[in-house]
Amino acid sequence: MEVNVDHVQTKIADEDGPTGQSENHVEGVVTTEGGQNSGTFEVHVANETGQPGQGNESANNGAQKDGDGAANGVPGASDATDKKKHKKSYKKKAADGKEISFKTTGPTQGRSGRFKRRSRSLSQSSTDSYSSGSYSGSSSEDDDVSPREKVQYNSKNFKGFCVRNIKQAAFGRREIEIAEQEMPGLMLLRKRAEGEKPLKGSKIIGCTHITAQAAVLIETLHALGASVRWSACNIYSTQNEVAAALAEAGFPIFAWRGETEDDFWWCIERCILSDDWQPNMILDDGGDATHMMLKKCPETFKLIKGIVEESVTGVHRLYQLSKSNKLSVPAMNVNDSVTKVKFDNLYCCRESILDALKRTTDIMFGGKQVVVVGYGEVGKGCCAALKGLGAIVYITEIDPICALQACMDGFRVVKMDEVVRIADVIITASGNKTVVTRQHLDRMKNGCIVCNMGHSNTEIDVDSLRTPDLTWEKVRSQVDHIIWPDGKRILLLAQGRLVNWSCSTVPSFVVSITATTQALALIELFNAPQGRYKKDVYLLPKKLDEYVASLHLPAFDAHLTELTDDQAKYIGLNKAGPFKPNYYRY
Repeated sequence: MEVNVDHVQTKIADEDGPTGQSENHVEGVVTTEGGQNSGTFEVHVANETGQPGQGNESANNGAQKDGDGAANGVPGASDATDKKKHKKSYKKKAADGKEISFKTTGPTQGRSGRFKRRSRSLSQSSTDSYSSGSYSGSSSEDDDVSPREKVQYNSKNFKGFCVRNIKQAAFGRREIEIAEQEMPGLMLLRKRAEGEKPLKGSKIIGCTHITAQAAVLIETLHALGASVRWSACNIYSTQNEVAAALAEAGFPIFAWRGETEDDFWWCIERCILSDDWQPNMILDDGGDATHMMLKKCPETFKLIKGIVEESVTGVHRLYQLSKSNKLSVPAMNVNDSVTKVKFDNLYCCRESILDALKRTTDIMFGGKQVVVVGYGEVGKGCCAALKGLGAIVYITEIDPICALQACMDGFRVVKMDEVVRIADVIITASGNKTVVTRQHLDRMKNGCIVCNMGHSNTEIDVDSLRTPDLTWEKVRSQVDHIIWPDGKRILLLAQGRLVNWSCSTVPSFVVSITATTQALALIELFNAPQGRYKKDVYLLPKKLDEYVASLHLPAFDAHLTELTDDQAKYIGLNKAGPFKPNYYRY
């Protein structure tokens, strides 16, 4: 018996009736002529010459779903050539000895073009839900219609939002519920302060990553009395299903995964400009909302009671504004708060860098030569993780103190030019611009992986790669091959943007620490008496830093030792803290 199967995934029925997925991912139930289940099968995959071999590769080449080739632009010389190349013969033997064979053909020939696209086969179960952070199937980008061209309503007939697909709200709500369980400090703050409503009357413009963890923060601010409008600080990090869940809950959310640059600024503008809503607080991650409000609405900006900024880039911009006397409101530098820089920057990056690289490239780190640009807290976290898996790590640094720390941690400190030819992976974590130049990219070896862990998307000179002599080939979501004329190719992740937020998920517990710090900073600025904060940039008070930490300790069943009166007097401290002076370096 012969069965022709085209672009489907085979499921073989066993003797008891249930169906299971075959190893080679070709779909369809195979039965005998009488329609009965055909029993246990032995799979043989034939190559082009008809001999068994290359089984897994053949299955992957031939098991694309119907239409994948055309949709993804897979090139082909001709119909005849394409069919000859991709046609495979499979044979199965039933328990009774009967041989059943079937054939598959490869993906159909797509439109030729500069950007070639390949995708992995997805099982039915993987397309039934939206798993956050996954490079295949999550936060789907398959809808060609821009959200800006849609009119969507939630179940309460509210339409003041712009997301990819409001129908994903149920999946997003599950994501948020999972995050809540792993964000104990923020949830405890919500429980303690909800009755007091310390943010009642505040109207907050938010511009951060829109993830399940951010949703917990947004709903906490709302529970504490705030009115919010939110957009994304990164065009690739938004979890569409989470944005939908927030829109369903009635929040004005303007964000979706895969925004264009024009979309990005449009979303921020929609948050700021509203006929019946006047913002008085800004929660920023990168300084983009602050920049746009200062540029587009300078009079409104003067009415802002305070800005909370959590990124290196955004804080740098605030200090520049302050230095030039253009900062007309007080701002809180959350990035340099102990509970941000010593936890989010270090521990979050230590875990998420491996997650991002594994999801996108399936790389094994043992023995790989990895260059990390910058040995601040982000660089330290990345290096610790890479070293733990056996990678050979090199550091580039401009700061002699950070360089000395790297040396004493067992890493070689080098210049990029010294190691760029041998590097298997290059990770930027400097917060600066063009630390990886076109000259560096030209000298990299074939297969080198390049990505960014610093906040700004300027660390890698991606624009220099958009030239006629180079070809871009999409491999997966957020993974591109850049191909040189001689055939050399490198893998660029997330087009130089934050790889952990764009290509993976981040640990919710660490984000809980940062989000709690942000919430307390907003409460402090909004409720501060006149004159406490001037038109300048401030650090979060040490007492609040310690309070953030104390909110998270119960999750570890940790018990703090209390000072005796005599001990407190001896070292000159209040028994309730703060326990370190402001100049103390943790």
